[in-house]
Amino acid sequence: MKIICIGRNYLAHIAELDRDLPAEPLFFMKPDTALLPSGKPFPYPEFSAKVHFETELVLRMGKEGFDAVTVGIDFTARDLQQRCIEKGHPWEKAKAFDYSAPIGAFKPVSALKNPDDICFGMKLNGQWAQQGHSVDMIFDFDTIVAHVSKFVTLKEGDLIFTGTPQGVGEVHVGDKLELFLENEKVLEFEVK
Repeated sequence: MKIICIGRNYLAHIAELDRDLPAEPLFFMKPDTALLPSGKPFPYPEFSAKVHFETELVLRMGKEGFDAVTVGIDFTARDLQQRCIEKGHPWEKAKAFDYSAPIGAFKPVSALKNPDDICFGMKLNGQWAQQGHSVDMIFDFDTIVAHVSKFVTLKEGDLIFTGTPQGVGEVHVGDKLELFLENEKVLEFEVK
């Protein structure tokens, strides 16, 4: 099972981080050890002093394309990432560390009210921290899957994080995160 993550897929997020607009979907990968076991807290990593949440829609690949969607967090050790970027180094250690990819319960695409405009979000300590709509993505689901497939064979069970809208921010020990897919809570966990 592979975890593929798309970067810079919402204009407002690109602006908030002062990055360039991509000409094609940018992607990187996380190992399966990045998944946070269900019901477990997110352990704040000792190697970072600035971990950011990035709330994203996550696709699950089926036998014939993606068959289900949920919401996940692409945790980023922003301090490590910035140092890697400044030195021109790969930044997997800032993105692919253990438990950096919590995901909620999946919902079949066929059960969504409007698969072309999926709303999602995350509450941090009971307050909305991020909210987004799939219609605002620069690259839609089909474009992402087609592009990634040119380079990597996608298999049943693979996951694709599709990018984050604006509003990324820091988490701290003691924080509680709640993830929502079309106003239905799909995951809840704490930072320990």
